Amino acid sequence: MQIMAKLSLDAYVHPCMTGANNREVVMIVVNEKKDLLEMHVYGELTLADYRGFEEAVGRELKTAPKIKLLLDLTQMTGYTLDVAWEEIKFTRAHAHDFRRIAIVSETQLAPWLSWVSAAFSDAEARIFDNRDPAIAWLNVA
Repeated sequence: MQIMAKLSLDAYVHPCMTGANNREVVMIVVNEKKDLLEMHVYGELTLADYRGFEEAVGRELKTAPKIKLLLDLTQMTGYTLDVAWEEIKFTRAHAHDFRRIAIVSETQLAPWLSWVSAAFSDAEARIFDNRDPAIAWLNVA
């Protein structure tokens, strides 16, 4: 299942909307595949976008006791302060729900996310420069 979240709204849109002709710009794309959840962030991550991700995790956990997570942040330009706080709360609440977390990023944000995941979760977390080795590592578990 693929879900795309609108900028600053809790609603979801499909197919992908681009911003032309007064359409909303998609900021996250969440792909749900068995026990693997992929989140791709474009532009600035907002709290509304992050809540869409939280809902996807909830759906995945109904079908699998622990899930694997791929966070692709290569196109992310930043995040709002409320997202940082929500990430800490969410990670603490789901400390035992993830097997592995692969973070794809070339920025300095990735080590911070990896530290948060390690501090509040028992999931194994690694940082990758691109998607292919991240997916391979996730699928080993």
